[in-house]
Amino acid sequence: MNIRRSAAALAAVAAVAVIGVPATAVAAPPAPSGAPKLPAGLYGGADPKYDGVWRQSLALLAQHTTGVRPAARAVDWLTGQQCADGAFAPFRADPAAACDAKVTVDTNSTGAAVQALAALGGHDAATGKAVAWLKSVQNKDGGWGYTPGGPSDTNSTAVVVGALAAAGQHPADVRKDGKSPYDALLAFALPCAGDGAGQGAFAFQPDRQGKLAANADATAAGVVAALGQGLAATPPAHGGGAAACSDSGTATPARAAANGASYLAHAVAKNGFLTSVLPGSTSQPDFGNTADTVVALAAQGGAGQAREPLQWLEGHAESWARQSGPAAYAQLIFAARATGTDPHDFGGLDLVKALNATGPAPQSSATDQGVAAAVKDSGSRHTVWWVVGGVLLVVVVGALVLVAARRGRGAGQRP
Repeated sequence: MNIRRSAAALAAVAAVAVIGVPATAVAAPPAPSGAPKLPAGLYGGADPKYDGVWRQSLALLAQHTTGVRPAARAVDWLTGQQCADGAFAPFRADPAAACDAKVTVDTNSTGAAVQALAALGGHDAATGKAVAWLKSVQNKDGGWGYTPGGPSDTNSTAVVVGALAAAGQHPADVRKDGKSPYDALLAFALPCAGDGAGQGAFAFQPDRQGKLAANADATAAGVVAALGQGLAATPPAHGGGAAACSDSGTATPARAAANGASYLAHAVAKNGFLTSVLPGSTSQPDFGNTADTVVALAAQGGAGQAREPLQWLEGHAESWARQSGPAAYAQLIFAARATGTDPHDFGGLDLVKALNATGPAPQSSATDQGVAAAVKDSGSRHTVWWVVGGVLLVVVVGALVLVAARRGRGAGQRP
């Protein structure tokens, strides 16, 4: 019997017995005055009109990666947002009403929902319908736009690639007119040098003249998708290394991923972060894209390649995440996971606790599951009885203390 493991299990069980509720059971912040009433199962306190399904999907996926079992009503809210044809819109205020032409569904919400529900398991019917819908709106170039029929872009194609992979599909085999998602991604990849040089970056999509321009946000998404991964990407199993940009040889998804990672590494080399592209904010850090860059660099070349932007995020991202809500915490959790960083101590911030506090309390946490694992891993029924006996001992001792206290009060009241 492992005494140390059994003792840890007893301490955790006793804590649960005394406290009675998980530490993460913190109510979601109330909606701002004048904002619509938020559903009970939704994460975040901001108006969900444009990002409800997206932020919910990221929150649930991030919880799953950290060993947290999300609240049932949170998962039910997400599945309840799905339309009959399998697609998801950013937010449906009345899920009971059928989706009609006024409901604008999109590939990003649908792809994110598939990634979350596939990870949680037990939602094959929902993910199957969603994947079928995504395949039905694939463009002839092999990619996807944000809305059905819209021109393909790197980011939307990347979200769908992640959804296909999460659902057990092979993205390379999902074709329209002979073109796969990887064909679309390669068409958005810029060369390292020469005409149209972009140091290996990905463009979001061609401009009206058909020209491509380097885009860091699209590059981070493109790198992960070219590797066949999704939002919660992981590093290569056999290490990695610094990526060098090269135009030699045949263009392949792996080569495009390496080129894109090279571009991102140079982009964060000076300050450790990406800057905003919004007018008037070009000198300000872009926290979200920096977090995505950490995931992309780690997924392509290993955790060591993302060290500098990761360290910058650990020191600067707390206020941004607090203001931005569950999706931001999720992005940081994905960055921590990709680099092997403890999400409970991300520059001193417990990302998991902070994320859990933005919505309904989870059904269980990694701590709860650790207790069960400690008992199971002991391999002996004696350990189970040891734990149970210890809990009973705590109860008995508590009762004796209570009786003694009552007797003491009674004796003190005598004349």
